[in-house]
Amino acid sequence: MTALREILLRRIAATGPISIAEYMTECLLHPEHGYYTTRDPLGAEGDFTTAPEISQMFGELMGLALAQAWLDQGAPAPFILAEPGPGRGTLMADMLRATARVPGFHDGLRLHLIEASPALRAAQAGKLPHATWHDRLDQIPGDLPLFMVANEFFDALPIRQFVRDGAGWRERVVGREGDALVFGLTAPVPLAELEHRLDDTEDGDMVETSPALPALVGEIGARIAANGGAALIVDYGGRGATGDSFQAVRGHEKVDPLGRPGQADLTAHVDFAALARAAAPAACAGPVPQGVFLERLGITARAQALAARLDGAALEAHVAAHRRLTHPAEMGDLFKVAALHPCNMPPPPGTET
Repeated sequence: MTALREILLRRIAATGPISIAEYMTECLLHPEHGYYTTRDPLGAEGDFTTAPEISQMFGELMGLALAQAWLDQGAPAPFILAEPGPGRGTLMADMLRATARVPGFHDGLRLHLIEASPALRAAQAGKLPHATWHDRLDQIPGDLPLFMVANEFFDALPIRQFVRDGAGWRERVVGREGDALVFGLTAPVPLAELEHRLDDTEDGDMVETSPALPALVGEIGARIAANGGAALIVDYGGRGATGDSFQAVRGHEKVDPLGRPGQADLTAHVDFAALARAAAPAACAGPVPQGVFLERLGITARAQALAARLDGAALEAHVAAHRRLTHPAEMGDLFKVAALHPCNMPPPPGTET
């Protein structure tokens, strides 16, 4: 039994079942036993691998797409270049290397990172020594153009799950049976925030909401609309889907989300329809499949150029990385790319629909 499981069992015994959102928050961010606060989860030795860790090409193209959006808006300076949840700093390091020759881009940028994990902050500092770190988005200066990249950030925001029952909704919660954590359902009640989902669901359908998403995306959108900028958001999900997407990953394998609290990564699909609604007054382009986005930006030509200097096992790994990022059967269709941008400016390249 993990230490966090004991804490959760005692809490539930004292105050009753908790929402999935409360469970995720404790498991990911508990100050002593939370998943993100106690480890570096990335890479072969960790629990999962993100696109920037697969190939430098991903970060290079993301950086050039944001730099082009910056140029399209008249190359404002100074400006904020920001990333929430930067992992080991690999994505941003690749972005900065690729944009080093864009005139004025590095001179104008002020690098800000949003990171809750002490372990990951340490890893980021080794690659990005000139960054400024924050715990929350609202700590970033708000009076400059904001250019942001968010890769696999929104999927870690805590969610709530609801099962339709007539005109009402039963919330899926986490309770206890003896020493085990178990799922349960509350009594059905009507919910104003889910009134619009009565039109596209049936009895028994499950829908998911992200309580933190509207305010977070709303702040990003408001800053971009007011001061200029753009945000590239890469994550897995879709538009207003139904079903249970709550999952846990440990050692690169899916595991029981309730099995080892605090010792597995917890995520859920991103609702890009909700994201687009929350972005106003900024515009939202996409989402487009990640593979389509990267191909539009020239990943195949970049892959061929890099391949010319490789052979043997290194070449095989490079070819496999290109396929993993772009092929529909791998990350190419599962992951989507959306962009927030001012309504009077074009979206970043690759996100046009």
